[in-house]
Amino acid sequence: MQKAPKLIQSVERSAMILELIAQAGGGARLQHIAEASGLGKTTVHNILQTLMHLGYVQRRAGDIRYYLGGRILNLARVLSDDQSLRVRLRPLLEDIARTTQATVWLAVPSGDEASYLDIINLHTPHTITPDLYRREPLEGSAVGLVFLAFVPGLGRRVLARCPPAQQAAQLASIEAVRAQGYALDLAAYHQGIHGVAIPWREQGEVTASICITGPAPDYPAARLVRLSWAMTRLAQKAEVQPR
Repeated sequence: MQKAPKLIQSVERSAMILELIAQAGGGARLQHIAEASGLGKTTVHNILQTLMHLGYVQRRAGDIRYYLGGRILNLARVLSDDQSLRVRLRPLLEDIARTTQATVWLAVPSGDEASYLDIINLHTPHTITPDLYRREPLEGSAVGLVFLAFVPGLGRRVLARCPPAQQAAQLASIEAVRAQGYALDLAAYHQGIHGVAIPWREQGEVTASICITGPAPDYPAARLVRLSWAMTRLAQKAEVQPR
């Protein structure tokens, strides 16, 4: 007979709280979680704060409920949704490629990295290797800045591990992306390549980033800003009128 494993109480409680939030439709109040779990409100609050810091739980402005966060939703996405998202967004990527005449990338958050699902490459040869499903750090790229700005909890985690001297500049970049709705990359990630990325939302949550890139002389900052507006209009049309 197999020996029962020794359970770690804090992990067991955290899993139970996540399950209770899911059973409540993805969002639950502290009082409900405490009553359903049989734990004290202080204990539940402390676990929720930890889960929020890690990105597994989130709060929304003006709402006292706790929701499943982007990081746990990403785990479900990795299991079942990447291929579906790629197929659904392919027509949009093609529209953006025709409109911008740039190389178009589709990326999703994967833990604390970005994973690329699709590319439409209009520049051959291109200085960026078009390897799909590769992972890249979030820091420094336009795609990564979109996730840091719009995926709850992600920016906090990345900022927490940055050297103190870099935190202020990184935070300023994240706040700028939130205000603008797009992220620019002016040869910061790949020499000679400029790009701009926008968020893709489903049911109000940012689930992907769409980025265009091209040779720096052909895509100066002012043009990229204009193209980001065109990309956003196409994305909004695709959200309203699913293909």
